[in-house]
Amino acid sequence: MKLKRRRKLVNYLNMLDQPIRFNPFLFSRTFLLWAVLGLIGGLLSGLYWIVLIFLTEKIAFFDGWQVIPAMTICGFLAGLVIHFIGEPGEIHLIVNNIRFNKGKLDPKNNPSMILSSLLCIASGGSLGPEAPLIQVTGSTGTWLGKLFRLKGEDLRSMSIAGMASGFTAMFGAPLGGSLFSLEILHHRHAVEYYKAIIPALVASSFSYIVFALIIHLGLGAIWDLSAYEYSDIFDFGYAVLFAVLGAFTGWCFIYCTKFFKVVFEKKPIPIYLKTAIGGLLLGIIAFYFPLTRYFGHFEIAELLTGGFPIRLLFLLLVFKLIAIAITVTSGWRGGFIIPLFFVGATLGLIIHHFFPGTSVTLVVVSCMAAINACVTRTPMSTTILLATLTGFSYFVPILFASLTGYFLAPRIPFIGSQMDKGEK
Repeated sequence: MKLKRRRKLVNYLNMLDQPIRFNPFLFSRTFLLWAVLGLIGGLLSGLYWIVLIFLTEKIAFFDGWQVIPAMTICGFLAGLVIHFIGEPGEIHLIVNNIRFNKGKLDPKNNPSMILSSLLCIASGGSLGPEAPLIQVTGSTGTWLGKLFRLKGEDLRSMSIAGMASGFTAMFGAPLGGSLFSLEILHHRHAVEYYKAIIPALVASSFSYIVFALIIHLGLGAIWDLSAYEYSDIFDFGYAVLFAVLGAFTGWCFIYCTKFFKVVFEKKPIPIYLKTAIGGLLLGIIAFYFPLTRYFGHFEIAELLTGGFPIRLLFLLLVFKLIAIAITVTSGWRGGFIIPLFFVGATLGLIIHHFFPGTSVTLVVVSCMAAINACVTRTPMSTTILLATLTGFSYFVPILFASLTGYFLAPRIPFIGSQMDKGEK
């Protein structure tokens, strides 16, 4: 009986390998494969988000001084998951596997990534769910590609399309998610794997539909900023000027992360002790500055409407940078894109306090774009993502700010695997 099923599967695979006859359109069977990948990616992302929100609401019960032991314990548990189930890797490993491991992302890392990241993000770590989703959906693309016997660039394209579907689900921007999955792979060549752009767009579109049906998230702007009105040509100059300060903040984040990396690696300790120490430090920061807790998806909205005093904004800027750096280097799992957007929004509000005559929307969005492009080297997708997330319809100033952050970034990228092996 099992042999019969295997023969049927082989026959189906052979049928898929055959070209469609008498088809007058560009439509092909590979389109169905990308679409199925997008549907699976949207479903996985939706389920992950539901569990994340459920756990977040349960752990949020511990506030005040209780946040310190709560985050310490969650960090310890996440470390135990990594210790016993396996090292899930980070964005560095994902990029490295796509570029130097023939585009293969190993699904065996998913259980450890899912469990550890849920504990880290739900308890209040300054990392978001975009990296876990990219790992899970990207490895699903690899698995599906292998199932249908894809090889070479076709298999790599499936992995990239899977990554795009996960990123799109989180941000609700199919075009931005598709470009991000390509840009993040290299620090200079934005579309090195250009053959993957159509698969990524198709998978992203289907993922967006499924995730929106499940969660109703990503339908319109998430962060409420006042409508931007173009005044004159100097707005582009302002965007560049604000972006310079954003890029400087990006440098501060990179060197802050390097400092804590040295601290945490100075003496080898078990991963569960490392993550527990990280949780303790994060809990202390969250106790004194509650708005630094969590990855910033909802906190940015509170920040933009809170009317916080300038002294508190400075403290939030400094301690959010420290919190992200500790989260990244202490073994906690997650992505740093939305937390960097929080830092950019805080910096924008500080600048607007000293230059109240400027558009607060222009200042905030320019800083958000610059710091993210500086750290991740993704100016095109950053522009589209921020235009979608903030409702900033006239996105040319965002592009100026993103490019400024990109070209003022350090020569050695924060994500080391973005470099060619000969450059290292």
